[in-house]
Amino acid sequence: MEKHFSVDAKREYPPHSPAFYQFSARSINGELISMESYRGKVVLVVNTASACGFTPQYAGLEELYRKYKDRGFVVLAFPCNQFGQQEPGDEKAIAQFCATNYNITFPLFAKVEVNGKGAHELFTYLKKELPGTLGPRIVWNFTKFLIDRNGIPVKRFAPTTSPEKIEPYVLKLLEEKESG
Repeated sequence: MEKHFSVDAKREYPPHSPAFYQFSARSINGELISMESYRGKVVLVVNTASACGFTPQYAGLEELYRKYKDRGFVVLAFPCNQFGQQEPGDEKAIAQFCATNYNITFPLFAKVEVNGKGAHELFTYLKKELPGTLGPRIVWNFTKFLIDRNGIPVKRFAPTTSPEKIEPYVLKLLEEKESG
């Protein structure tokens, strides 16, 4: 079975739970959240930062989330300070920044590393499943991973890809279950 899937191709799914559902992460408030709680949803995992040139993408991510959350879509934001020290604050400061500046309502997680020995295991898995054009390493904040309703990573997007350009992929994955 192929590891990488096109959102345009029909897929066969393994009989066991995909690895995505085996991971957990701490929420911005310190609660341990299992990715299992997102089973059946289309998920966009994003490494974020508050002082990055791409930080305004928070607005587009929030808009995408609000537009499709009732249809089974969720954005999961993982703040990261590995790129230019662009996320220096603690979880309280990050949550405050996101609420005040972008009125974020999608799930925020505790700060993580996405590369190197300290990389969170979820990002190690996603990079392995969907290596980028420059290899598996994440090169900057706001790299995005799209996961279908069955927990299968289907597409990786560069930091420069705006949430608006991701919308057609999200919509296609949402419509798969609704129509079939």
